[in-house]
Amino acid sequence: MEEFQHKKNNEKKEKEFKTFSVPFDIVQNNINITFPNHKFSTLSEEQIINQAIKFHLDGNLSQASICYKHCINKGVKDPRVFSNFACILKGLRKLKEAELYLKKAIELKPDFADAFSNLGIVSKGLGKLKEAELYLKKAIELKPDFPSAYYSLSNLKYSKDDQKWQDKLFSKSILNNKSKKAKIEIFFARSNILHQNKKHNESSLYLGLANQIKLSIKPSNADGLICKSKELLVEFNRQKTNTKHHQRSHHSIFIVGMPRSGSTLVESILSMNPNVDDLGEINILEKSFLESKKVGQKLTLAEIYWKGIDNYKKTSNITTDKWLDNYQYGGIVLKQIPNSIFIHCFRNPLDNILSIYRAHFSKLNEYASSLIDCTRVYINQDELMTEYKKHFRSKIYDLDYDLLVNDPKKEIKSLIAWLGWKWDDSYLSPHLNTRSISTASKVQVRSPINSKSLGGWKNYRDMLKPAIEVLAKNDRYLDLIS
Repeated sequence: MEEFQHKKNNEKKEKEFKTFSVPFDIVQNNINITFPNHKFSTLSEEQIINQAIKFHLDGNLSQASICYKHCINKGVKDPRVFSNFACILKGLRKLKEAELYLKKAIELKPDFADAFSNLGIVSKGLGKLKEAELYLKKAIELKPDFPSAYYSLSNLKYSKDDQKWQDKLFSKSILNNKSKKAKIEIFFARSNILHQNKKHNESSLYLGLANQIKLSIKPSNADGLICKSKELLVEFNRQKTNTKHHQRSHHSIFIVGMPRSGSTLVESILSMNPNVDDLGEINILEKSFLESKKVGQKLTLAEIYWKGIDNYKKTSNITTDKWLDNYQYGGIVLKQIPNSIFIHCFRNPLDNILSIYRAHFSKLNEYASSLIDCTRVYINQDELMTEYKKHFRSKIYDLDYDLLVNDPKKEIKSLIAWLGWKWDDSYLSPHLNTRSISTASKVQVRSPINSKSLGGWKNYRDMLKPAIEVLAKNDRYLDLIS
């Protein structure tokens, strides 16, 4: 994932700003050490900034935000403050605010390559793809040896008239003295470029190298995911249906399935409805479930979940929750949370597995770097959802991505009718949705619905042999992998 790379510089006649690594993907931890407001008066500007950065790196984002805001309100003109606060805002899906703070950081430090790179990432999430390309190229111009900027740029539909940055990306020198993380980004970036140029064999080579290094750093989590699915199925069979009368009547739509299965597109379609709040990928349900299991807990899972989403939704009584792993909780949710329904997104397994293998997820989906484990997880979620559909057929909608992109009007009308919503032609143009998007699909979903990716796995047939062998053991998939 893209980072703010902050280096210490020597002080000369003019003050040079010290900068520190604050990754974009740091998340709030459970430790929340508070920082008394009265202590601000006893610390220097530099001490407050350093304390903010320490909180930030420790995952104590609420206290880091307090420190950053204090500095901003006091008129501190330090680009670290603005760029790092933008990092937190991005994590909260406040991309427009993040954009403003990054631009302020650049105003204070015009050669701030990392801020340009992160502004490119934020611009992608806002659908400003041309601007994103310009910002990322500027980052590379300022820092030619910048792996994460190359990776971000390689994911765009970049203009073909600038070959210089690609020449640098494929040079031998760019790999000199690089960390494993940097090499991963370089190899994924090279693979993306080769994929766009239809050089699939060479793309496969770099995909293999990148994912091999990723597995050496973070082993696959497939066994843990599959074990968890089995445990939650047992829990589902043990639980009774929630019959408690709730005053609140909230409509929860859970969009589930594998990553890269069309879920972001579906969420964009549904959020064209002005009465829908999209929660995005926030792991509220699992936290609510664990809270509901605590000894002495008087609130139901439904009450805890509804309370949890209040911090993210606006005024609507309908929300979409796209934390994909919620498929594991499908049965429990449909037993325990009134007015909840599921949309199960799926596509050709090999297209799905290839897309996951190419995605370079930053966290949680470590299985994605193993073709075999990715296939095992795919089969497990498919089998689990099949089981839950036996119990709740009317509450789970089958969303076949392949059918959706081949005949959007028919499939979207079917989905909207199932939801019981009034039809509007705007549902056919989700690429015009102005919402902020932070998933791996943020570039693709800005284009009109198309079927270009269907059957793409055939270009990588040799690389996908391990996945094909696993799928071939199950008669269910034989017609899909031939």
